[in-house]
Amino acid sequence: MNISSIVVQVKPEFMDDVLEVLQNAAFCDYHFHDKEKGKIIVTVEGEGVDDEIRNLKIVQSLEHVLSAEMMMSYSEDELEREIRKLENQDPVPAMLNDNSLRAEDIVYHGDLRKKDIVN
Repeated sequence: MNISSIVVQVKPEFMDDVLEVLQNAAFCDYHFHDKEKGKIIVTVEGEGVDDEIRNLKIVQSLEHVLSAEMMMSYSEDELEREIRKLENQDPVPAMLNDNSLRAEDIVYHGDLRKKDIVN
């Protein structure tokens, strides 16, 4: 299952019309709006990305919608794969078991994804 959030932009004068459609729609779930800024937050669900894109295109095609863009996405399958990777990896980075590595040669780059990089 995939879930993504969409930020919908409309002119404030059309907010009520678009809200009515989105709040009653089967293709998305309404969550929040800011009438002054003309922004609406909805989520779409699908078995895969294709389902989400189809629903995004429906939102984009609605009358008075200036833009609708996916902002955040959650993929249940992707999360499960990443959890399995974490569970199967050694919790101690290889460099910490390297007795030939001198502490003064370790360079921290402020990003744990680069934790094994040395000079």
